[in-house]
Amino acid sequence: MKINKSFETQLDALDKDEQAVIKTALLALENSYAPYSHFKVGASLLLENDETVLGSNQENAAYPSGLCAERTALFSYGSSGIKSPIKIMAIIAFDKDQKQSDTCSPCGACRQVMFEYEQIQKKPYKVIFCYDGHIEILNSSAELLPYAFHF
Repeated sequence: MKINKSFETQLDALDKDEQAVIKTALLALENSYAPYSHFKVGASLLLENDETVLGSNQENAAYPSGLCAERTALFSYGSSGIKSPIKIMAIIAFDKDQKQSDTCSPCGACRQVMFEYEQIQKKPYKVIFCYDGHIEILNSSAELLPYAFHF
């Protein structure tokens, strides 16, 4: 996978937690199963106890049976019984040419799930997108879905 020089420079400017969660999202990307779209996505959750939970997109010939990286990470976290809240989520994507994708924004279903995990833990977590030489940091997943379904 090819990392853009601008991306490396921006990564060096982040705090140690932000750098760590992005690096583990890159590791998660290696487990992506994307034989149809060739669009590989890795996601990582950094928890307040410094544990990490990884997720990667998993496609299936019986479309739409696959699952996005964001939801594999969050559902793995939710099903594990871990009680430590999520501190940061990082998402990174690479295209079929194995270079950083020019987009890395979660789908609507992922945005709703991300928002709901904030509701469950009763506090926001940072969301970091890494795409085409850029790193974008949001303070809450709620910023991604202004009309989220609330419970």
